[in-house]
Amino acid sequence: MTQKFSEPRTIGIVGGLGPFAGVDLVRKIIRWTKASRDQEHLPLMLYSFPGWIPDRSGFLLDRSLPNPGEAIGEIMARLAQSGAEVIGMPCNTAHSPLILGPALERLRASGPEVEFVSIIESAVAHVNKLCPQGGRIGLMGTLGTMRTRLYQDALEKAGHQPVTLDDAGCALIQQAISDQNFGVKACSDPVTPKARQLLLDAARRLIEEKQVSAVLLGCTEIPVAITEAVLWDTPVVDVTTVLAQELIRASCPERLRERLEA
Repeated sequence: MTQKFSEPRTIGIVGGLGPFAGVDLVRKIIRWTKASRDQEHLPLMLYSFPGWIPDRSGFLLDRSLPNPGEAIGEIMARLAQSGAEVIGMPCNTAHSPLILGPALERLRASGPEVEFVSIIESAVAHVNKLCPQGGRIGLMGTLGTMRTRLYQDALEKAGHQPVTLDDAGCALIQQAISDQNFGVKACSDPVTPKARQLLLDAARRLIEEKQVSAVLLGCTEIPVAITEAVLWDTPVVDVTTVLAQELIRASCPERLRERLEA
């Protein structure tokens, strides 16, 4: 017998940050949706206009550059005007208040009432369930995300101890993400062995040298390369999967799978 669900709210996704991260979020929403036929999957829209949006880390490190929040807000407004009722953005760096603030202002000015689901808040809530007594949480992300302390401040407020690598280690993570020859942004499908190895080496250092309780992949390019849920007996938090789950909850909570089939 076909299961009855309530009417879902339409999901809108701000893509292009980078392009494959948006596709990865769509894939994970479909993967985690409880559905036995096409008609039971959730309505969603992916708007991917990468050429419109200036580099997020570049702006955060040099405020004289154009603020990408303006273009992101325009894309959010178009999603809302096209019927999106819940919006998610698979880019951690773009959640900096300096970028997200102008984007949400543009969205609110567009008219329709839309719920924005924060990847940062969703990830920290997931960490709280994973480490309810608090823990040492290893962070991997772009230099922009690390230097603006998006995750550090949120984790500390929640009672956790954020742990990062030194400047050289963080620079290698950034290289694995954005190197124009082998980085994940340049080579997403498949990811190059060099980019994956740099990211795995960083995760191993956090686990073995820093003795963290979990590793949080705080850039949506990283889960494209590191797909494991556990590394060296340590849980890995894929923030794209966490955002996918929260978007499903916001759209139609009874359609969220409790677990994936083996």
